[in-house]
Amino acid sequence: MNVKELENKRIAVLLSGGVDSSVVVYELARLGLHPNCFYIKIGPEEEEEWDCSSEEDLEMATAVAVKYGCKLEVVDCHREYWDQVTKYTMDKVRAGLTPNPDVMCNRFIKFGAFHEKRGHDYDLIATGHYATTEEEIVNSKLSNSKLKWLCTSPDPVKDQTDFLAQIYDWQLEKALFPIGHYMKDEVRVIAEREHLVSARRKDSQGICFLGKINYNEYIRRYLGEQPGDVVELETGKRIGEHKGLWFHTIGQRKGMGFSGGPWFVVKKDVAQNVLYVSHGYDPQTAYKQDFPIHDFHSINGQLPPERITLKIRHTPEYLPARLEPLAAGRYMVHADAPIHGVAPGQFCVIYDERHHRCYGSGEITV
Repeated sequence: MNVKELENKRIAVLLSGGVDSSVVVYELARLGLHPNCFYIKIGPEEEEEWDCSSEEDLEMATAVAVKYGCKLEVVDCHREYWDQVTKYTMDKVRAGLTPNPDVMCNRFIKFGAFHEKRGHDYDLIATGHYATTEEEIVNSKLSNSKLKWLCTSPDPVKDQTDFLAQIYDWQLEKALFPIGHYMKDEVRVIAEREHLVSARRKDSQGICFLGKINYNEYIRRYLGEQPGDVVELETGKRIGEHKGLWFHTIGQRKGMGFSGGPWFVVKKDVAQNVLYVSHGYDPQTAYKQDFPIHDFHSINGQLPPERITLKIRHTPEYLPARLEPLAAGRYMVHADAPIHGVAPGQFCVIYDERHHRCYGSGEITV
């Protein structure tokens, strides 16, 4: 970070109480900056029913803000989350698709609803995402302009550009990722050295910043259960009963609970409410090498090249592929090798060949 570029900027920090956003405050404070901190309140109506950790989160966020002499304000985005992110998620899973609520949380809440309520008063919004940005000078006959790119973190395991691949250009313009150039272990070391209260706190495994809320419980709360048959793909033999197709994803292995395993989810028949599984990890139907994506969202207006790398889930690997343009916003992905667990509704996140710059993402439609 260039302190001269930041010293006259009004900076808001989204402080969650976790170690990453806590180190963000430290990184800005050590440059002599005094950002204002904001804790975004997201939670269901009956927090005790969900074992929500928001009270602990807020306590830790408050301690970090006090340590560095920053103001902390609570911003309630509860209604926006449930109206936008939850609706998106439930609509997708009800249709048998595989959504990613964390992706939409960044677009609609962290860089959306927060901006409408408080972020518009600030030049930059700093978060604890593992991502970086860079600017490119674009030359034209009339003038030169700067183009901002979302770029990957050096930590392939923690990189979160895939969760940011649906944000808008104006949101990226205001985004600041002060720890994006670090490895996760380095962030932990800084937190320990600076005696931050969140230094040894485990990373959240829940949905976005809803803490301990389990994804299946989140789904059950809104859609309930809809039992149906589980059938072995190769033999047509019924091996058990599922509680709802929306509790399962293509490629899933864990949590099946059927004898004679391991079993892998390979197909959903939404019309018949049948879940198809296979005894082995490698049935041909579990892999796809060519698949379409639609509604491609370019973060900064730049369209991807023919040769790309991609992700279809949050993993350290970037998969090489060729991109074939179809109609507006639609592409056919031709991966260099078959990909396991390609599922409709997933976001296919597109990067350059060096998996450095992120162009955006589109929804898989197979």
